[in-house]
Amino acid sequence: TPVVVLGDVMLDHFVIGRVSRISPEAPVPVVEYDREFSLPGGAANVAHNVRALGARVTLVGVVGADRSADDMRALLADRGIDASRLVVDDQRPTTRKTRLATTRHQQVARLDIERSEDVPPAVEDALGAALETAIADAGAVVVSDYQKGVVTRRVMAHVVAAAAARGVPVLVDPKVPHMPYYAGATLITPNQPEAEQASLVRIRSAADARQAVRALRERFGVDGVLITLGEQGMWLADGATEGHLAATAREVADVTGAGDTVVATLAAALAAGATASDAARLASAAAGGVVSGFGTAGATADDLRARLG
Repeated sequence: TPVVVLGDVMLDHFVIGRVSRISPEAPVPVVEYDREFSLPGGAANVAHNVRALGARVTLVGVVGADRSADDMRALLADRGIDASRLVVDDQRPTTRKTRLATTRHQQVARLDIERSEDVPPAVEDALGAALETAIADAGAVVVSDYQKGVVTRRVMAHVVAAAAARGVPVLVDPKVPHMPYYAGATLITPNQPEAEQASLVRIRSAADARQAVRALRERFGVDGVLITLGEQGMWLADGATEGHLAATAREVADVTGAGDTVVATLAAALAAGATASDAARLASAAAGGVVSGFGTAGATADDLRARLG
């Protein structure tokens, strides 16, 4: 059963080089170019994670009328991701983050090309139409909110209504300022700092986690909450079950992209008919594999089978 991913699509562009001296013009390193490459980022990385697990996926988001959009479509096509529902807004660029880094993986600088204000009503309408088509045979919807203008209050309301009409679960990787938008969502997946900020509860124990989840569910009208606690695991509460899930990573090297992996695994599992509890256990195992390496990465079905024996 397909998964629909809606959210802020980004192009992660990397320029790699060698540093051996400081510029005589300013106290900055001189990077001698070696190579460059691009990867799908933001909601596109979530879609990539879903696809890596073997599920079909359709990506709904906004790109500009530019070279970065062409690069994005090529990357998605290479990964077997349906990009036909991307909406073009020629008044804004495709979000592109260029990281200048050394061959030893040390980041020197980052250049962001983006506009982060809410998309205009006409683009909201186009996103709604794209979602209605994409969700027709979907088993789950993921909202990947990076606060770059796509997940507006109106778009989110459309997602919840369309999913409810079809009995499809809605999972949200949230941003705290947008918490009021997510009313009616099946499950939100804040990390610990986001959960603490939104619930006003400092999480240091199981009792704290239980209190934070209760506050989030009551205050924002969501059905369930999965708090990711890094090396401490996760806390799930969805009405049917509540409790702690232990982390599976033996060693945490880098948490970059772990949130994308969690929400993608949850969606793929729920779309395949898993319970929220089983989906969360799979997500914990997937995240455990991702944080053991460096940089954004995703888990595959084979990775999960290996980790789960």
